[in-house]
Amino acid sequence: MRALVTGGAGFIGSHLVDALVAAGHDVVVVDDLSRGRREHVPDGADLVVLDICDTALGDVVAQAAPEVVFHEAAQIDVRSSVRDPLADAGTNVVGTVNVLSACAGAGVRRVVFASTGGAIYGDTEVIPTPETQPCAPESPYGTGKLCAEAYGGTFQRIKGLEFVALRYANVYGPRQDPHGEAGVVAIFATRLHRGEPCVINGAGTQTRDYVYVGDVVAANLQALTVTSPAVFNIGTGVETDVNELYARLRAIAGSSHHAEHGPGKPGEQRRSALDVSLARDGLRWQPAVDLDTGLRRTFDFFGGS
Repeated sequence: MRALVTGGAGFIGSHLVDALVAAGHDVVVVDDLSRGRREHVPDGADLVVLDICDTALGDVVAQAAPEVVFHEAAQIDVRSSVRDPLADAGTNVVGTVNVLSACAGAGVRRVVFASTGGAIYGDTEVIPTPETQPCAPESPYGTGKLCAEAYGGTFQRIKGLEFVALRYANVYGPRQDPHGEAGVVAIFATRLHRGEPCVINGAGTQTRDYVYVGDVVAANLQALTVTSPAVFNIGTGVETDVNELYARLRAIAGSSHHAEHGPGKPGEQRRSALDVSLARDGLRWQPAVDLDTGLRRTFDFFGGS
């Protein structure tokens, strides 16, 4: 099979490209390298340096002639979306429409879209949250992903482009960027290795569903063959608050340093965990890596990076 991965030099995308190449697929990566790294693209994949909003994308997809496109490229920071919603929408909505248009024009069979399972639902008392829960995003990031899903559904109906949306929980693992505002596991792991103080936003009682990147890659591979394209939550169903997350990482690091607490951030949810029953039944997927194992792998990676 021939596949194209947008954002394939980035955190999740590069792991996905590794898995596709290892499985013997022909892979083209489209990445503007604003966050991705060229060295994360394996030798078996072709890299095209291009922004997904560029009008040249249609020609790139047509020339690559993929059967499936995995759309991982995105503006990923909730807080950045609050500060600059126009820029967020430019990448996550307009960029996605450009990808969908390019795919429809090139005769691509299926698009697998990296959506969000935390920000798209907003704060809800239904925990773990199923896909049937009404979406009420409280950040432009969540709104943009919801809008992109709607466009995907529209292209499926009017163009026959199969569209699978995977609503990721909080993905963590090796290669995550520790230098931005997103990616708390990578940030904590890096700072603990350096003996630097870690800061928790607010009281630290806000919960998230942390899913290991290898499990997310496995879900994407399962999305290749699912017979009924749909929307699937990809997480663990387990809530972990930030205080507990830090305590687990601190134990792995063998550190005695307590985290500092700063002010809370706008746009952050109080609770988040995803019901993955539909993915278990429809994708034949479920998470395989428990939190402590995943944190250990991530911590070890940043110790050697």
